[in-house]
Amino acid sequence: MKVFDLHCDTLYKVVTLSHDFSCSDFDVQTDVDFDKYLQCFAVWVPDDLSVKQGRSLFDKAKSTLIQECKKYDIKLINSLKEIKKSNCKKLGMFTLENCKIIDNDISYIKYLAESNIKIATLTWNDKNCIGDGAMVQNPTGITEFGKRAVCEIENQGIVIDVSHASDKLFYDVCEIAAKPFIATHSNSRSVTAHRRNLTDEQAKIIFENGGIVGLNFHNAFLNNEPEKASIDDIVKHAEHFLSLGGENSLCLGGDFDGGNLPRDIENNRNLYDIYNIFLQKNYSKAIIDKIFYENAVNFFENFDIC
Repeated sequence: MKVFDLHCDTLYKVVTLSHDFSCSDFDVQTDVDFDKYLQCFAVWVPDDLSVKQGRSLFDKAKSTLIQECKKYDIKLINSLKEIKKSNCKKLGMFTLENCKIIDNDISYIKYLAESNIKIATLTWNDKNCIGDGAMVQNPTGITEFGKRAVCEIENQGIVIDVSHASDKLFYDVCEIAAKPFIATHSNSRSVTAHRRNLTDEQAKIIFENGGIVGLNFHNAFLNNEPEKASIDDIVKHAEHFLSLGGENSLCLGGDFDGGNLPRDIENNRNLYDIYNIFLQKNYSKAIIDKIFYENAVNFFENFDIC
């Protein structure tokens, strides 16, 4: 089984709690059992940090990720073209969650690219220099600086991620983005009525424009009664996205170490269980393999030539 997970907060946990990858939902010891495993490691910048604090956190996360990948024999992706070509079983990708650290400095985006950032989640839940997060009351959408920043992020070869974006910001990005954008860890609002989830229209826009969406395992995004969330809810969200035309766009975005997992998921070891439940529900292996690995690989393989 091959796995490509678009989002986890393991790196933030390691940096802030002085842990290593062995003390996380991302079971670095177990993933050698997979035929191939690519994990996107996000450095989450909390909304309540100052820009100075956020940039310091970012720099520490950058050096920590290099150390941890070396320690656990994870190949850190430098070029998106390396994904298919690499023979390594364990791969890592560096991503940013919350662009507040750009702080109206367009040149900092080049620094992010030089730091090996491949995906940038525009906001977290609050407002920043780009625009409004999903939990902002009365959002106004993208800022004037945000319009320039979106273009520069794309110019620097970084993928735009609209998970956590307000609805207004989402549609503003639609008007500006020249390349496909993604939602690394967002579920369906039709299945679970949470503002962090995507509407059907938003999901269709991402699918039709060549983007991808990662299924999020956080219990409150899976079930309107979070304490009842289970693997079956992950399948329900997948089924709904597939009904909207997401067969070639649906992926995994587990949010390990960043959310409250369902009662029957402990860590990434349970990805086997999720895979098998899809099989039990008579989904073809071809479709499941797309969700677990191939859709994400194909997206990144083609992003540089969009």
